[in-house]
Amino acid sequence: MKDDKIDKLKVAGWSVGSTSEFLGLSKEEEKFVEFKMTLANAVKQLRKTIGLTQVDLAKRIGSSQSRIAKMEASDSSVSTDLMMKSLFSLGASSSDIAKIFSTRKSA
Repeated sequence: MKDDKIDKLKVAGWSVGSTSEFLGLSKEEEKFVEFKMTLANAVKQLRKTIGLTQVDLAKRIGSSQSRIAKMEASDSSVSTDLMMKSLFSLGASSSDIAKIFSTRKSA
């Protein structure tokens, strides 16, 4: 958000902070949320890159299309295990997954 907009909000009596501050997340929780979001984005991008639908991916991993949609939206009900299983079923290697995190910009 631009500084002038932040200043206007503060003058109007609003409090401006980060999502983590609003939710009261610890640093560890914040990093875990970022981790899951990175995995979710990777699943979606890789699925699209190889031309699969959510239904196709669901069949590959024995799940449902709605579960894949939740995964790609980084829904908290989706386990990191399922995200990793999905990435591996899409052909990602351990080193591919490591690269996702090493090339990601730090928050």
